[in-house]
Amino acid sequence: MSTNDAEPTPSSTPADPGHQALTGLTPPAPGVGSTPLTPPGSDQALRQTSGPGTPSSGPVPAQPQGPVRSVTQRSFGGQEPAFRPVYQGQAWPTREPAFQSSYVPAPPVDWHQQQARAYRPAPAAKNTQNRVIVIAAVVALIVGLLAGGGAAATVIAFNDVGPITKQPDVPVGEGADPKIRSGSVSAVATSLLPSVVQLRVEGADNSDATGSGFVIDKAGHILTNNHVVAGAAKGGSIQIITQKGKAPQTARLVGRSPAYDLAVVQVAGIDAPSVQFGRSDAMIVGQDVVAIGSPLGLAGTVTSGIISAKNRPVTTGDGKDEASFINALQTDAAINPGNSGGPLVDMNAKVIGVNSAIATVRGAQEGASGSIGLGFAIPIDQARRTAQQLIANGKATYPVIGANVDLQFEGGARVSSVTPASPAARAGLRVGDVVTEINKQPVDTAEALIVAIRTHQPGESVSLVYERGGRPRAATVTLAQQIG
Repeated sequence: MSTNDAEPTPSSTPADPGHQALTGLTPPAPGVGSTPLTPPGSDQALRQTSGPGTPSSGPVPAQPQGPVRSVTQRSFGGQEPAFRPVYQGQAWPTREPAFQSSYVPAPPVDWHQQQARAYRPAPAAKNTQNRVIVIAAVVALIVGLLAGGGAAATVIAFNDVGPITKQPDVPVGEGADPKIRSGSVSAVATSLLPSVVQLRVEGADNSDATGSGFVIDKAGHILTNNHVVAGAAKGGSIQIITQKGKAPQTARLVGRSPAYDLAVVQVAGIDAPSVQFGRSDAMIVGQDVVAIGSPLGLAGTVTSGIISAKNRPVTTGDGKDEASFINALQTDAAINPGNSGGPLVDMNAKVIGVNSAIATVRGAQEGASGSIGLGFAIPIDQARRTAQQLIANGKATYPVIGANVDLQFEGGARVSSVTPASPAARAGLRVGDVVTEINKQPVDTAEALIVAIRTHQPGESVSLVYERGGRPRAATVTLAQQIG
């Protein structure tokens, strides 16, 4: 998005007669078709007497249009100035009695221009005798210092001021130590920074990645995003760097879930405390949050913001095997490349999300994107269940209905295929049906249906409302499970 600033329109306001009189310049005579004389004292007359800009020592340029006025001036000669402006060939009214030495011309519309153009009498000549005495004293003092070769010089006192003495030292900036207020961003950062780590991944195909993670238990398990460590899934290495800045430690990939864009790695005996989990379902829009991670490789970066929205359907990955569908928390806390996998925490220093994605301006070049205040985090309620599955089994499961939906269709989730003997087939769904509600929540896109299903667990049942041939229908579907 770009903003075009309009160019300023040239002013048609004539020059100020008081300013012209002071500068001693006479503008050109008025031309044919000039604006008729405006009675003095009216609003229009005030606008006409205020010229654009601030007076300078150079010539005053004639205005491109509007009335032009000539000014006659007599030499000051140390006397009171006598002006008699002429406007459109007529005598312009002057103040009576004649100008006094403290007279300031009638104020123009712009107060700052009036201050610059106001006439003030020349300041009275200063007493130069004192200046000569001071200069002579300074010269004498310098000569004395030079002649003494660094010896102490006598301080010359004027008007019985007395010798110059050294001022006592004043304790500036030595107040009481500031305390970190509980619940502040600094308190959250102090508590969480030791638990957040930086990940450096080298893939078997020479692909490199940098991301963030955080320690979740005493065994040294670290939760992060799948897209951060995916390059090392088929060979490669994962290095962990803690806040203490010691040498990188090699981490083991425990398991990953492309469906939820989550992964767990482990560093046995890592010197970092584990975090505490909060509840993402208890968060409310507008609540303060803090994001911590390593954006652009800058480890230990802290940003703050609020929860901007909840239940945002977000899709990450390549849209195929590694696609992730997240029912995300949206935040305006600055999240940039490298923040992925880092914690989003509340003001009690409890993790309520895993930073995973950012929105970018359409048309931005790949790799040149940055925070525009639209960041998304995986809710910790889901991330916690997935992390437990990955630690226990090395894999995670997610719920499905056994049907595919058209990602290009809008106005609902249109069924594009149904797996035989699947929960969708048993519920009576067919190709072409358009799902519009799930558990009484509206569904306007395919992504919205998918992320809503993935907030549940396999074995749970959901109620669907769908349209077939323009008529609404209802169905109850028991969710199956799939590994991924």
